[in-house]
Amino acid sequence: MATPGDLAVLQSILNPCTPFGDLPDLDVVEKGADALDDDDAYDPDLLKRVQDLELKGVLAAESGDIKVAIERFSEAIQLLPNRPSAHNNQAQALRLQGDVDGALKELNQAVNLSSGKGRSACQALVQRGLVYRLQGQDEAAREDFQCAAGLGSQFARHQLALMNPYAALCNRMLTEMVEKLRNPSVQQN
Repeated sequence: MATPGDLAVLQSILNPCTPFGDLPDLDVVEKGADALDDDDAYDPDLLKRVQDLELKGVLAAESGDIKVAIERFSEAIQLLPNRPSAHNNQAQALRLQGDVDGALKELNQAVNLSSGKGRSACQALVQRGLVYRLQGQDEAAREDFQCAAGLGSQFARHQLALMNPYAALCNRMLTEMVEKLRNPSVQQN
């Protein structure tokens, strides 16, 4: 098993444009229960029904039946409208269906209901950041990725690095250097 120091060294080698010691998901571990959604406020039996509906929705989406997935997520939202997880899942299904505006509405709802905290907020911020990025709204995407990174999303950190012009330059230079090492006889322009 690797020590935190070993992981930090590996992280700096594999991701040279990130700060030294930036360990994936370290802040999720440090935050403990705060990093998770608070489902304690809901009736356990009702919560179980909603979670079962969400699972059925996810399975339907994975099998390509987006219509059924949306129906299951809608049922879950009707049972517990203030629980952000189902809104987040609904957004993903809507996005897969091509309804970007509907997806953004659900993502906004998930972020608002979660008060920007927990796993659902993190996932919703990443999804919304990706939608913004596809729409060319880079500043809005950067803000969402920054918030999600603060909640522990390694993917969001990676997206921030990709959006950083200095990181892009670093990646290009590293790629050129590795190519020169692999093929010393090939001249790079």
